[in-house]
Amino acid sequence: MTSNRDQAAPAVRLRFDGPVDQETLAYARTKIDAVVRRAGLPAVTGEVRIVRAGARHADHPWLATADLRVGGRQVVVVAEEATGREVVDQLQDRLRRRTDKIAHIRDDAHRTTAPPWRGGDPQSA
Repeated sequence: MTSNRDQAAPAVRLRFDGPVDQETLAYARTKIDAVVRRAGLPAVTGEVRIVRAGARHADHPWLATADLRVGGRQVVVVAEEATGREVVDQLQDRLRRRTDKIAHIRDDAHRTTAPPWRGGDPQSA
């Protein structure tokens, strides 16, 4: 079956382990896509993994890890919470902070040269 709509596969893969419900996965996909598909952000690839522990006695049975490649930089984020929505929200906050930092880092071509008294090239002054 073919479709007229272009549907690109998500560059960030979402995996899960344990008894994770579909509602939590859909919520996670929306939140992760909101972070990685922002304008001005370099290409993002990688994997997000959500795990729900089977042990009922665990204080924080939900664990989410993100191992992403943003442009040429690696971002690893871990979140641990009591519910699925909380762990996804915490993961989103941490991912947004880390990717914001990367988006604002400029490469060496945009930096000015240091003056000679700070060890820069004496001929450029």
